[in-house]
Amino acid sequence: MKQELPQIDLPALNFLRQLREVLAGAADPLGVVGPLAHAQAAWASHPQELAEQTLLFWTRASHLAAHIGTRLTGGKSADPEKPHPDDERFSDPVWTEDPVWNALKESYLLLTHHVLDMLHSTPGQAEAERRRAAFWWRQALNALAPTNWLATNPVAQRLAFESGGKSLRAGMENMLADLRRGEVRMADPSDFQVGVNLAVTPGSVVYRNRLLEVVHYRPQTDKVHPVPIVIVTPWINKFYVLDLTPKKSMVRHLVAAGYSVFITSWKNPDASMRDVTFDAYLTDGIDRIVNVAREICGAEKVHAVGYCIGGTALAMYMAWANRHYAADAVPVGHWSVFTTLVDFHRPGDIEVFVDRYSVRYLQQQMGVQGYLDGRSMAASFRLLRSNGLIWHYIVRGWLYGEAPPAFDVLYWNMDTTRMPAAMHSWYLEQLYLENRLVEKDALQLAGEPLDLGRIVQPLYAVAAEDDHIVPWREGFRVCKYVGGERRFVLTSSGHILGIINPPVDPPKRRYRAGAVHAGESVTVWSDQATNQAGSWWTDWLAWLGERTGAQSAAPPRASNKYPGLCAAPGTYVLER
Repeated sequence: MKQELPQIDLPALNFLRQLREVLAGAADPLGVVGPLAHAQAAWASHPQELAEQTLLFWTRASHLAAHIGTRLTGGKSADPEKPHPDDERFSDPVWTEDPVWNALKESYLLLTHHVLDMLHSTPGQAEAERRRAAFWWRQALNALAPTNWLATNPVAQRLAFESGGKSLRAGMENMLADLRRGEVRMADPSDFQVGVNLAVTPGSVVYRNRLLEVVHYRPQTDKVHPVPIVIVTPWINKFYVLDLTPKKSMVRHLVAAGYSVFITSWKNPDASMRDVTFDAYLTDGIDRIVNVAREICGAEKVHAVGYCIGGTALAMYMAWANRHYAADAVPVGHWSVFTTLVDFHRPGDIEVFVDRYSVRYLQQQMGVQGYLDGRSMAASFRLLRSNGLIWHYIVRGWLYGEAPPAFDVLYWNMDTTRMPAAMHSWYLEQLYLENRLVEKDALQLAGEPLDLGRIVQPLYAVAAEDDHIVPWREGFRVCKYVGGERRFVLTSSGHILGIINPPVDPPKRRYRAGAVHAGESVTVWSDQATNQAGSWWTDWLAWLGERTGAQSAAPPRASNKYPGLCAAPGTYVLER
């Protein structure tokens, strides 16, 4: 019997499939075509502005035609259309030196730049609608780039000639391997194994329930801080992003500094968990790990850390705990958040996927499955940077015949997880659509109304300059809503590498750090924050050291109540 290959989960092709369905009379569940149609209608109803843009296009086109003519006749002329500094598609010299390939590149860039400029300036349209229309047009334009096709990619043709066709054969094998897997691989899964060459810091699972395993890592020093660190990781990814290879591991760095570290390893949900709510993630998840850490270490309070939406959940927990516990009995003494949103008014590029129509569509899908498939979420995030996270790997793998790179972060990014239907539906509605977390007592979790203003514990907040998931100015806004002492840090790089940022010599990155005073704007903070070379981890450890107690020779005591169930990284992290 003939075996069919699975349909590849390529977002740009999914967009084209949906366009075809809409034109055939189907619905537009993800809101792809609606913004495009609205933009077209808006320009049609503003003929004067449309005429001005048409004239501008032909002016730019005439300049380009003169440039192409000069180059084809052997003259010199500077390219009138230049790629974005981050765009590496046309980095090979052939796109500049050869006049024919240069003409193709410049024509493509002119079309792309003009279309996107028009969409971003569409008259009579809301800013969010403009961004959506530009986003989906950008996907189509990215897909049509000459670099993506063998017939219009001179680098691929050159490699095929130089290798005697071997690059094309290797590319075909890569394409078939991607089709069998159902996604474009960013890394070769055979290069890594969790617990073997990733997530290898020694530790043990000391607690397990239906939602999480609590992984405990003991200090690796003779003298230790009495206050343990509890890390709340995102449930949309697996926890070992903070424990990759030994040199990159934040967990290893903390235990080497004398800390006892506990981390959430969330269960990978299936359909049986469809009705699990966010209340459970708070009480059976965050509150549970906080109190397990206290009991094992004999500590009155812990330092809690939240990364990405783990930080959002931690902010909700801190508001809940400050109402649920007596003022002197809140089990968290101070807390840190990394690349975290609490105000979802401008949630970053992900907003193109989050409106009432798309959320309703996701809810229908989750109602059938009982969960949101992790590949769907991963595909959405890859689509936000489709040139770098999709087409780059298609070109390198399928056209150039290159093997997927052995890159631990990319492997982790492919190791996706699911989300329970009830919890994720609530999260999308209450935070992304309604933005209710920043409204006093508008949300209620586990019997307590949430008010971020009740949080008085000292906060250390980190954002990343190039983060397209949590724009750093939006990440700063957590300092606006909470009380107590606040320190904000802005690191170079993006959502992942800005956080996975160990100290190295010579320094590869830089950061700015400074206290945030009550009512202080992001502009005022930015003007006053000090700029330093190196990793923000150094600044964070100094801040922690002032608050987690002097190191002593007494190690954290073990609790007979929580014997080791298995070695780290545990069992939940291995579930697929």
